[in-house]
Amino acid sequence: MKLLFSRCLVFPLVTCLITACASVNMKTATDIEPQASEPIIEAEAESQGANTVAGEEKTQPPKPPVKDTTNADNSQSSVDTALEFCEASQVFWAEGNLDKAIDALDQAYTSILSVDTANNPKLIQQKEDLRFMISKRILEIYASRYTAVNGNHNEIPLIINEHVTKEIKRFQKHDRNFFIRSYKRSGRYRGAIVSSLKEAGLPEELSWLPLIESGFKTNALSSARALGLWQFIPSTGYKFGLKRDAWIDERLDPEKATVAAISYLTELHNIFGDWTTVLAAYNCGEGAVLRRIRSQKINYLDNFWDLYQKLPRETARYVPKFLATLHIIKDPARYGFSFDELDEPVPYEIVHIEKQVQLKAIANKLGSSFDEIIALNPELRYKATPPDTPYPLKAPLGTGEILLAKIDEIPKWTPPQRAYEYHRVKGGESLYLIALKYRTSVRAIAEANNIRRKHFIRKGQKLKIPLKDKKYAVSSYQLLDGGKYRVRRGDSLWVIAKRFNTTTKEIQRLNSLKSSCLSVGQLLQVVRKEDIPDDKNRESYRVRSGDNLTDIAKKHNMSLNQLLQINSLNRRGVIYPGQTLLVLCNK
Repeated sequence: MKLLFSRCLVFPLVTCLITACASVNMKTATDIEPQASEPIIEAEAESQGANTVAGEEKTQPPKPPVKDTTNADNSQSSVDTALEFCEASQVFWAEGNLDKAIDALDQAYTSILSVDTANNPKLIQQKEDLRFMISKRILEIYASRYTAVNGNHNEIPLIINEHVTKEIKRFQKHDRNFFIRSYKRSGRYRGAIVSSLKEAGLPEELSWLPLIESGFKTNALSSARALGLWQFIPSTGYKFGLKRDAWIDERLDPEKATVAAISYLTELHNIFGDWTTVLAAYNCGEGAVLRRIRSQKINYLDNFWDLYQKLPRETARYVPKFLATLHIIKDPARYGFSFDELDEPVPYEIVHIEKQVQLKAIANKLGSSFDEIIALNPELRYKATPPDTPYPLKAPLGTGEILLAKIDEIPKWTPPQRAYEYHRVKGGESLYLIALKYRTSVRAIAEANNIRRKHFIRKGQKLKIPLKDKKYAVSSYQLLDGGKYRVRRGDSLWVIAKRFNTTTKEIQRLNSLKSSCLSVGQLLQVVRKEDIPDDKNRESYRVRSGDNLTDIAKKHNMSLNQLLQINSLNRRGVIYPGQTLLVLCNK
């Protein structure tokens, strides 16, 4: 007996939720270095479903608890009630009673709407988490209707068709070097991945998924903010247990990310039962795939290739690309490939570090390569151990005792103080839009300004905006002698002009440039020679608490532009106590 949702009540709600939940999971790996960002929190959701059999006797599931949530001030009580309704919904779902499961979630959502965050801004995020969890749970209950018509497939079918052949030809020509380099890097990680897949009972062919996800690069970052070997976006990583805070992003750790990827793939296989469809859902999200299935007006998936033309372009290529990878790996000579020796895994041992230290200092004490220490500990976002907690650092095998013996010789690292920027609220702005503009979170702005009501800001109000560390890091783009700058990869005239507080026209004039085209290594005059103080007239100044760039310039009889230019800063640059600046001698 199949259980169906009430079309008039549930279908529109699910359509809305699928659209909201699934569109964020598209990702394409690139070689961009990861940047610090605020975590996006996604509540954990379970994904099991069950069908009832006609005539089968079942136990009566417990009824959802009822609490009085009419009092808007009792916010925590409303949150607790919502959680209990969610638990009751899970019981109904396990029993196969989908209508009651949805009804319980509806009650939970009603309770959440009554949560008043006016007197407790910390409930803002908790309220949003629960709303997302309820939406996600409804999506999963809806997904439990769909199964592969041929049952659960435990093997990945090595199909060859026109779509797979097209991707093989791409690897043979345009993407050949990428494939060869990625294959070489796979040796460092794939052995451990295969072992984990076997332990979980999943096909070991899935160990080649990181080749098309990230090229087996642990720091691969996509335009959709998907990061790491397995390309998790923040919310999906959070759902599957990957920690992310100011100091650590476990999406970058290949071992932890592999555990999370296996959990995600297992969940998707429980939903779809077909590995080719699972791979499509891994790329674009289960909601997007379910929408395509629903458009067929059937309650099951017959064949992945029936969906092929309806999937997003990137996802439509994703599955054939993976199958093309398997074909080439299985018989490289047939497709014109020959591979160099694989990179070897780097053996390591764990050393518990109880203070905050920089990885560079550790590398120096051990006589190891800085890059080697970074590669062993890729989850450390600022190349330093986190504060206030022992950290299990991975050190090259055989160096653990040496590090413990020398750890007291390594000075504790104190990071720059957190900086703020100020924003004047304009008409039509909300905290969400302001947070988006400055790449921070609503909660961070609310706490920094003691805002009790999430939506209560007024036009003209001055807000303190917590800046990310990248906004006040010391510039690594120092001028060469004579006010010159050597062009780096990724530079443009506009970027250089902003960096050194000048204009593109001024740089073109100083260098007699007829076009904006630049080449890596090119020397550019970015500061007029007459504006550059003689070395004898320069001295160092250590920034003190309360200093700002304007005051420092006045104190040393300099213009603000002079101070900015000789220190490679711009007007939006932020300084911090202890930083050393070049100034004019105050004689």
